[in-house]
Amino acid sequence: MKVVLFCGGMGLRMREASETLPKPMVPLGNRPIIWHLMKYYAHHGHRDFIFCLGHRSQTFKEYFLNYNEFVSNDFVISDGGRTVELLRRDMADWRLTFLETGIDANIGERLLQARGHLADEAMFLANYADGLSDCHLPLLVDLLESRPGCVGAFMAARPSTSFHFVETDPAGVVLGVRDVAEADLWVNAGYFVFRPAIFDHIRPGEELVLQPFERLIAERRLVAHPHRGFWRGCDTFKDLQTLETLMARGRAPWAVWRTEADARNADGALVAAAVRMAGLDTRGGRP
Repeated sequence: MKVVLFCGGMGLRMREASETLPKPMVPLGNRPIIWHLMKYYAHHGHRDFIFCLGHRSQTFKEYFLNYNEFVSNDFVISDGGRTVELLRRDMADWRLTFLETGIDANIGERLLQARGHLADEAMFLANYADGLSDCHLPLLVDLLESRPGCVGAFMAARPSTSFHFVETDPAGVVLGVRDVAEADLWVNAGYFVFRPAIFDHIRPGEELVLQPFERLIAERRLVAHPHRGFWRGCDTFKDLQTLETLMARGRAPWAVWRTEADARNADGALVAAAVRMAGLDTRGGRP
């Protein structure tokens, strides 16, 4: 399935992290936030990405046109530095389409401009490109597939804010204070699956989750998957710090591509490279 990434917003609440970068391009570790999201989708088999660009669109283009595989992959240098061999690649089978969808366009308008690139899709994925999760993506896809009459599905998550909800009586006497995590509240986490029929519900100038979703809700053609695992919207500098801390501690729940199989493959590649550099065959003798 193709993955539509909404990358056109101003990211005003992330100004503390960067005055010059769009929010999805703010670094998280040695790669931008959007890279982590793309790795998540690629891990689940979806490697055809459509960028709906707006604010500082050239930042995305320049980054991927000059993409350096060596930053996040193991490699071997041999022959006195004359030969460099990557042991794995990120983007070898990725396809990226960049669309200029306007500085001031909202999400609905950006999605409409991607319609021509989704004509042959029975379903497609979409994402706000500013939140990370460990949600098992096939669950979300299967939810929509199991509802032939539905047009869209999205992941719902617990709010990741630190606010407290206050309950009072009519006189203003406080009856209770609850952390947001204790309240039975869910938010749209920005992970979507759509059928092409979604385009029939979006009119010019409409925001995706307002009028179009209201129509789908009235028709009972929109479903949500409540995800109780990890999700963090990276809206503020504090959110970014939280994600950075998880990475520094070796606990990045969204990095679902770091599986035991990946580790075994990496170890095998390292051994094979060492054998080649030593001039030995796999039986321990000279070739």
